[in-house]
Parts: sequence; structure tokens; C-alpha cells
Amino acid sequence: MADETNPASGDSAGLSNGLVSHGDHKSRRVYQAARSLHSGAVKDLLSLGVCERCVFRLVSVEAFDSDLSSVSASTLRSWLESGDEKDASSEESSCCIVCLGVLQFVFSDAKQTLLRSECGSDYAARVTDLVKEEGHEFDSFGLEVSVPATIAENERAVLLYLKGKYNSESWLQSEKISVKDALKVLVLDPLKVSLGAKSDSSSFQIRLTYSKASDEAQGASETTRERKKRKTDEENGSTSMSENSFEKVYEPCILSVHCNKMPIFFSGRYFKYSRNVSQTRWIIDDERMGEASVEELIGGNILPACLGDSYKFHAAGREDIDVRMLGSGRPFLIEVQNSRKCPSQQSLTEIGEKINKSEKKLVGVKDLKFIGSQCWAMMREGEAEKQKQYAAIVWIARPVEEKDIDSISSLKELKILQKTPVRVLHRRSPLERERTIHWMKVEKIKGSSHYFLLHLCTQAGTYIKEFVHGDLGRTTPSMGSILGCRAEIIQLDVTDVKMGDS
Repeated sequence: MADETNPASGDSAGLSNGLVSHGDHKSRRVYQAARSLHSGAVKDLLSLGVCERCVFRLVSVEAFDSDLSSVSASTLRSWLESGDEKDASSEESSCCIVCLGVLQFVFSDAKQTLLRSECGSDYAARVTDLVKEEGHEFDSFGLEVSVPATIAENERAVLLYLKGKYNSESWLQSEKISVKDALKVLVLDPLKVSLGAKSDSSSFQIRLTYSKASDEAQGASETTRERKKRKTDEENGSTSMSENSFEKVYEPCILSVHCNKMPIFFSGRYFKYSRNVSQTRWIIDDERMGEASVEELIGGNILPACLGDSYKFHAAGREDIDVRMLGSGRPFLIEVQNSRKCPSQQSLTEIGEKINKSEKKLVGVKDLKFIGSQCWAMMREGEAEKQKQYAAIVWIARPVEEKDIDSISSLKELKILQKTPVRVLHRRSPLERERTIHWMKVEKIKGSSHYFLLHLCTQAGTYIKEFVHGDLGRTTPSMGSILGCRAEIIQLDVTDVKMGDS
């Protein structure tokens, strides 16, 4: 095979420089595009220290495309220089004053090791290795690129310089593709091949973040005097910047690769059997309140199965730490951030069994399953429509009479007004809300004339404790006012949470 810069006959015959002997179509295209560029502008940019791919971005009137990624920088330079006899080794090894090495596939890694790739495929292979270290499972990906603001500032300065010499040229008036968009064009196709995945608006994102080297070493940083002069020149429309403005030492950016998976969700219903377990982790002054939390006992078992970074717990309402959640359980969601894998239903079933068979029996779960993004609509609908049923042990200041039982049981769709309870005023706005008690039923407790078991079904958001004791008159009517005596709640359990049609 002939050398890339010394073509033989065949398809490349008639071209003076730079094609492989078998007439590779992409190489031929790039060569022809290079030969069509304004030779004076190309020479100026290369002498300033602008890299070959930035030359194409800034001078060509044609669309910047991925074919450029398959041609090495040295070959691009030989085509752009049109065979000029000069030692270009220093230019080839230097860092571009505009893109700071981004489009040259030159960067420093986290260990400050300088890495250089010959073409887009080599660069994609490096990125692929870093992505695979994260251990994600995916069949499609989205690509994001972040570059320092200095790059855009440098590009404006170079374009201002070009306008001083070539203002009438049509190529100077065309819109220029940005460095970060140009990198996407160059590496997206090689990445798809290297990762074996398609590219789309995927839930899995690969982010290439370029950051500046230290400001002291970074030649892109200007002196205050230079910055003021450039700003004044731009405001005055001056295009008389000299080449000396760019005679500085530049270092490649530091590249970090971050992978992020959009959150995945798991739904189910939980039971709380202890009166010393909070719904969510509860820490006051570095001291844990309660023995554990529902959030940690469930989420702490799901997170390792997902190999995720963290999780969030969401529930349809909440109960106090001293209230048990029984009956059919309370609906909940576990949101896992940046999961590396999605556990199978079999794995979720095993997780549920592990929670349910734990020695202390603090919490239980049922119907644990993976669920899509529609979960939020379900939760919002449930919050608006759900009814809750309770069982409470109530004490009153006088003996319970039959007429009390009949009176309470006869009340249907009772409207009550509740001001924000005193016990939560420190964290909730002082509002007055109307709530509905749909029905109530009383059970006598054998051998206890002052105690009874109250079953009731209420609208979501009803404060049950305050409904019983009245909260110093902040809930009206209350069980105490209905019975005409002092009433206190001794214990409370949630026995059912009805979501929508459930």
C-alpha cells in the first residue's frame, strides 16, 4: 500500500498530493476540501499555531463533517501546506491556540499524563475504555461535551485577526461550528462503533468535560492590559490585531469522562410494624430519631442491586414515627440515580423476601417492581384522590355510652376545618384546610369504659390526632367537641391507603 501522503495511480491520479493508493473516498474528499481553502488564510492560521481541524472550521465554506476524524493531523497539515518544504514537527506537536488540543485529540488525564490520538477512532477507543470502567449496561447513548470559555474567547480573537486581512472573503462570513459541536461530529460515529451502541436522546449520557490547565501555565490567559485592549478593539470594530497577540505557550486541557444514567424507579407498598421507625431518615443534632427508617431499610437493599450512586424515597403521604402502617400498605417509589444495571423481577422478589424475613420485622414490602416514568402521574393522581383508613385507640374523660357509639357511627361525609397543627407549625405554613371524614365506626374495648377503638375513613391530608383531641380548638369539630368531653388519642395505625381506583 502506498503511503497516505504519496499516492500512486488509479483513482488518485491527477491529484498532486496526499491520497492513499486505492483512492479512499473520505480521504479524497478531505484532500479536495483542503486544496479549496484560501491558501493565504491557511498559511496565516498555521503560523499562528491554529490546528488543522480548526483551520477547516474557520476557513472552509463547506459543512464540517466526520470525514476529518479519519485523517491524521500530520496528513491534514501536509495537504493544507500544499507540499511547502519546511520542518513542521514543532507545529504538529504544539497545542492549538484556539481549541487547546480538543480537536487534535490531545489532552491530559486525571494523572496529568499527556495523551495524543492520531485519529477519531483512536480517541474513541480511549473514551470507550473509560466508559467501560464505569460498568454501565446500555444499548444507546447520548453525547455531551463541555469546554472552557477560554476557547470561545480565543476563537473570537483569531476571527478578529482574520477580518483585518480577509474581510471581503465569503468564507469569513459563513457561520462557524463551535469546538464542542465539531468534536461531536468527529467522534460520534467512531464512538458508536467502539461502544457497539446507537446514539440517540438516550437515558444514558456520556459527558466529555474539558477543563483548563492551571491559569499560571495556561497560555490562554491574558494579561489585564491585553484583555482591555482586545475588548476596546472589539467595541471599536478594530481588526488590526497582530500575530504577536498569539505568541504564547498553550497547554492541552484536562479531560474527564463522566457517565450518567437517568434515574430508574421501583414501586411497591410498604408496611411499618414498629412505633419507633420513621418513614425517612431522621437526624436531629447528629442524633438519630427512632431505631431505623423505612427509607433506609428498603432503599438500602435496592441500591446495591442497581449498582447506583444514590437513591431517593418517595411515598404517597406519610405517617408519624409512632404510627404503624398496616392493612394494604402505603404506595412508595424508590428513585435510583446513575444505576449501572436494572435488577430482574426475580432479583426484586428476592429483595422483598429479604426485607420481609428480617429478624427485627420492622418493615415489610409487597408488589416490588420496576416501573417507568409514568409513576409520577400515578403518584400525583393518588395524592389528589386517595382515601385513608385508620384504627385509633381513644380515651375520653367520661364512660362511653351507647348513644355515643350511635352518634359517631351516624356521621357521614363530615366536613371539618383544620388549622396547621401546633406540632408542625415550625416546618409548615399556617393554613386552614377543609377535610372530609367519610365515615366512622366505634368498637367497645372489653373491660374499659373510658376507652374505645375508632375506625375511620378520611380524605388525604387529614390530621387524625388533631381530629380526636381538637388541638386547642384548631380543629373543628373534633371528637372531643362531638362527645362534649375531653378526648385523647392513645395509639394510631393506618389500615389502608386507597389510590385512585385501588
